[in-house]
Amino acid sequence: MVESPIIFDRLLWRRRRHRAAVLPPATFLLERVAAELADRLSTVLRRFELVLDLGTPGDAVRAALRGSDSVGSVVAADVFARDKPFVVADEEALPFGDGTIDLVVSALALQFVNDLPGVFLQIRRALKPDGLFLAALFGGDTLTELRQSFAAAESEIEGGASPHVAPFVDLRELGGLLQRAGFALPVTDVERVTVRYASAFDLMQDLRRMGATNSLTSRRRTPLRRTTLMRMAEIYAQRFADADGRIRATFDIVWLSGWAPHPDQQPPLKPGSAKARLADALGAREISAGEKAGR
Repeated sequence: MVESPIIFDRLLWRRRRHRAAVLPPATFLLERVAAELADRLSTVLRRFELVLDLGTPGDAVRAALRGSDSVGSVVAADVFARDKPFVVADEEALPFGDGTIDLVVSALALQFVNDLPGVFLQIRRALKPDGLFLAALFGGDTLTELRQSFAAAESEIEGGASPHVAPFVDLRELGGLLQRAGFALPVTDVERVTVRYASAFDLMQDLRRMGATNSLTSRRRTPLRRTTLMRMAEIYAQRFADADGRIRATFDIVWLSGWAPHPDQQPPLKPGSAKARLADALGAREISAGEKAGR
């Protein structure tokens, strides 16, 4: 059995989450995702009696689902105790029996687990047949501007770069991971959100308030030089500022969903079984194999 690489220091991540809980919160992205999650769930024409909110910081998801006709009881599972009902649990070691939950939701939490395929597998096993998994996590090019600015500043001043921004999963990989975990009808899509700040330091302060600062096991263990930090902010402003001087920060919110298999689910169509040609639907001319398209 191949063990997953240890990318995140989960103990440090917990301390960062605990620190964020006592700071003035920065919940605007979480509230946006929670509202979108509730909206997406409202399009599913069925009711889920027992819902697990997995790892979501705070109560944004439960608040968004409150009063929904689609859900019954919502139980939160997190490493931090909250208002009842909750279960103290780590996302990487779920304490739920097989086939016990109707719906698992998660908002902006699963990007910090080390074994994402293993978490997906545990979620699929915990779901009842025809149960649904619906989640959003940071992915793609999230914080690419901060990553590039840190790398350029450290290379220029210190002769080498260390990781400051976590690697985020690619949208194209998630569908395959869901299939490998045994989910049926997997769907993924991405929403890009651009947030503007007065400076890189304001962005970093928001990341602290989200509990999303650097918890990589490969992070540098010595304090960053003030000169390097100031140079990073300069590079950020030079490369990623708008005309009014405010900088841009990219957050790619990757959405994914999948169903626990059930005999009554509609299977995907077999290759070659379509009754209409794609070219006809697009109003295009079909080009046969070996024929070159005109320029």
